[in-house]
This record gives sequence, structure tokens and C-alpha cells, in this order.
Amino acid sequence: MSETFARAGWILGFDSRCGGRKPESSDPWRLILLGPPGVGKGTQAELLSHNLGACHLSTGDVFRAANSIPVEKRTPVLQSVLEFMRRGELVPDNIVLQIIRERLVCLHCGGGFLLDGFPRTVAQAEALQELLDADGLSLSAVINYEMQLEKIVGRISGRLTCSMCGSSFHLMHHRPRAQGICDACGGSLYQREDDRPESVKARMENYQRTAQPLIDFYRRHGLLIPIVADGPPEEVCRNALTAINIHAPHHKGAEPPNGPALAI
Repeated sequence: MSETFARAGWILGFDSRCGGRKPESSDPWRLILLGPPGVGKGTQAELLSHNLGACHLSTGDVFRAANSIPVEKRTPVLQSVLEFMRRGELVPDNIVLQIIRERLVCLHCGGGFLLDGFPRTVAQAEALQELLDADGLSLSAVINYEMQLEKIVGRISGRLTCSMCGSSFHLMHHRPRAQGICDACGGSLYQREDDRPESVKARMENYQRTAQPLIDFYRRHGLLIPIVADGPPEEVCRNALTAINIHAPHHKGAEPPNGPALAI
């Protein structure tokens, strides 16, 4: 497995520096990753990061880490994000864009980037394009992970969560040793309301409605690469590597289709 690099610059923003330096590339990959919850995007981002040498930049990571950042180190924008989250409200486009602006140095990473969680709307995509253009950066491609709705429902609705320690299990892929009991702490397992089949279907239908304009936007710009995410993670990743090489063959960062095994 490739070396893992800390992403302090991405989490904290501004002048914070990462714990390691990615090797400089003459033509780094700059990718956006799209896909609904449950499609395995996080796993794919990790695999692509190891194989391309690009940093995985997730806005979700920034939001999740915000509470653990000391108050004196939070920027006004990050504090605004926390306030929206505490009220259970969506973070507005302009605030999310400011979060990206504070981390602009990460978009200049020598190894490239995999942007995950942003953009979510066409307005965000247009603002990001303006930001990249102003800094002389260009996207290599936009990978859209696809999976049939019923398969996503099966993936998510099988999840169980420990009521005590929060550990996750799955009725098909990661069963607890004893039914209804957490392997880690012995707490009782339950299914979150959001993971019930009817809730998952509603979330997926909402995602499809809101994501389709964004998918169409990148298709019109000739950047969209659809990838079927139904299969072993390594196979899905290899398909993505093959597709982006075909889409942008001038890049040297990805292994050819018949090249070495995935770095996992």
C-alpha cells in the first residue's frame, strides 16, 4: 500500500501544511467523484488515491472534523458551517465555496486531487470552474459511480449500528458473531431510521433528482465518465483507471489496463 499522507491543510485550511508531500507530477490527475450514498465512493477514493498519488479531498471530512478543531483555530467560515449543522440545516452554496477557497492550496497539490462531496449543485460546479480557471487549473475528468436503486437499498438497509460504541455491521457482508449483539462492546445493535428500506428509497430518489442536473452539466462539458459500481471494489477501481486513461490518455498517473496489480 502506498504511503498515507496526513491532510492537515485540507482539514484546517489556510496556512496549515500536510504531514507529507505528494510526489510532484508533470500532469497530475484532478478528478471529481460523484455518486449516491451507499455506492462505495469512499472505498473507491482510497483505492484511486493509492494508485494515482492524488489526495482525497472530502468536504465531509472537513465538516466532521470541525467540532474537534479548537475554537481559536476555527475560521469564521468554519464556525458558520458548525452553526448550520447544529440547526440541522443544509450549508449554503456560498459558505461551502468559501470553505474550498480557504483550502485552495490543496487544489494545487503536486500529486493532484480527488474532490469528493463538492460540487453538489450546478451553481457550485460553475463557481468551482471559475475558481479553477482563475488559478490556471483544469479538471481531468468527473467520475460518476452508478448502481441500481434496489442494490443500493440492499446495501444500506442491511446496516446495523451499535447503540453503545457506534460500531457498524451488515446483515450480509459483516454479520456480528451473536445476533443483535456488538462484537466490540456487547452493546445491542439496531437499525437507524435513515437505514430502513423506505427511508433509503426516499433518500436515493431525492439524490437522483438533485444530482441529475449536475451530471448533465459535466456530460455537456465532456468530462463525465460513468462507472458501474456493482462489483468487487478492486474491479470497480480498475474499470475507473481504464476509463480515465481512455478519456485523457496524455496523463501518465494511472496504470494501463494490463499494468501492475492495484496498490491495496
